[in-house]
Amino acid sequence: MRTELTRYGPWAVIAGGSEGVGAEFARLLAGAGLNLVLIARKSGPLQQTAADCRTQGVEVRELALDLTDPAAVDRIIDETSDLEVGLLIYNAGANTCSQRFLDGDLADFGSVLDLNVGTMLALVQHYGRLMRDRRRGGILMVGSMAGYLGSDRHTVYGGVKAFGRIFAEGLWLELRDYGVHVLELVLGVTRTPAMERVGLNFDVPGMRVADPADVAKEGLEQLPQGPVFIAGCNADDVARRNDPDRAKVVIGAHRVMQRLMGER
Repeated sequence: MRTELTRYGPWAVIAGGSEGVGAEFARLLAGAGLNLVLIARKSGPLQQTAADCRTQGVEVRELALDLTDPAAVDRIIDETSDLEVGLLIYNAGANTCSQRFLDGDLADFGSVLDLNVGTMLALVQHYGRLMRDRRRGGILMVGSMAGYLGSDRHTVYGGVKAFGRIFAEGLWLELRDYGVHVLELVLGVTRTPAMERVGLNFDVPGMRVADPADVAKEGLEQLPQGPVFIAGCNADDVARRNDPDRAKVVIGAHRVMQRLMGER
């Protein structure tokens, strides 16, 4: 994959680059010879992934910070002001508030918006402008199948993921004549450390569970195509989620989600 990815160098910024799919992106890009700026909240996994990537002979900068912090964007921009960033991967989009909307704290839902919308938009605009001026580059945003329908306990999260997908489609149109590739990589259930920590039941009969390394590889391969790619062979499931009978599809998906979460 070295030859294909060098067009996105010499530096790649990965927000959410410490573990799971983000770490796999980092390893693949390091193997292709791209230098990395890895951003994540937890310094331990961040340092481990950075060390792994350095063994492949590339430079790696680590930024341990919370992307919902109002100062995060300015710090990232400042720390990369001397670099030519040819690739931005925004992989930081976890659901940080899984309560039902009427029971949750509005400020907690605001953090979901900040992480999935506010910080993403700021970084995409900053690096996207530079890529447009150079007439080359890539922007890959990791989305979720949650953005295709409403879901209990994912009321806000599903909404922001739907926003991210539509935003990616519009940005793809905006930048396609400037040599800048844009992709929304839509993930289904993926066996990441984050999903394991919340105790998902990966053994639900018929559940398709993707491997982080596989979906990262798919994303980088599909980046030149844009604007949206459904990872992990989940395209048929996404098609079902677009059924015009919204009550039927939402209730059906809700029952599957209950089994995944171990609920009766």
